[in-house]
Amino acid sequence: MPEEVLFESESAQDRAAIASYLRDVAAKLEAGEEVSLTAGDQSVTLSPPERPTFEVKAEREGPAGGQGELSIEFEIEWNEGESGGGSSGELSIE
Repeated sequence: MPEEVLFESESAQDRAAIASYLRDVAAKLEAGEEVSLTAGDQSVTLSPPERPTFEVKAEREGPAGGQGELSIEFEIEWNEGESGGGSSGELSIE
């Protein structure tokens, strides 16, 4: 299935700023509100359903055994027009 990027933003931020963005999204999700993303001339508003799928991934990109780029990715996904989501076990973030 082809992917259409509706919004994309990437910039260096300090940890406190990143935490603030994540708290803002968390508050919108908890309140059942739309999530609006804006950067420059880009803007998109999405309405996550009651039970979307939540994916957390930690990765290292680079040569095996060598130094690479580390990332933590958080993804909230759902099919347009659907409200369900699967489960593969209890998630714990510490």
